[in-house]
Amino acid sequence: MGLSNALLAYQRRSATQTAPERGGKPCRMIRFFRFIGLVEGVTTLALFLVAMPLKYFAGDASWVPHAGAIHGVAFLAYIAALAFCLHGYGLTAWEWVRTTLAAFIPFGTFLNDPMLKRKQRAAEAAAS
Repeated sequence: MGLSNALLAYQRRSATQTAPERGGKPCRMIRFFRFIGLVEGVTTLALFLVAMPLKYFAGDASWVPHAGAIHGVAFLAYIAALAFCLHGYGLTAWEWVRTTLAAFIPFGTFLNDPMLKRKQRAAEAAAS
């Protein structure tokens, strides 16, 4: 079962529940999404700070396709997980837009993480 299938299955099971009611672990999906955001941000750093300088300053373009492919997969995972992981956690329209835009702005996932951490803590507090 692939990542997207697992997320779809989880979404179907929890579609009628609010975040604090989900199996006693209200912030599991926010935590998972934050991890994906971290991976997406780190792959951006690898692409910008390792692969591209090697291409332009050392003349070694062999790193760019690999780093770019890994970053592409991380980007797609971030976008897919956005809809599945954050549903039901009370994000405002602006927070949805901000979280989506974070994927398109370099290092945006790092800048958006504190807001997601606050949402995670609020979900944990609501479950207690």
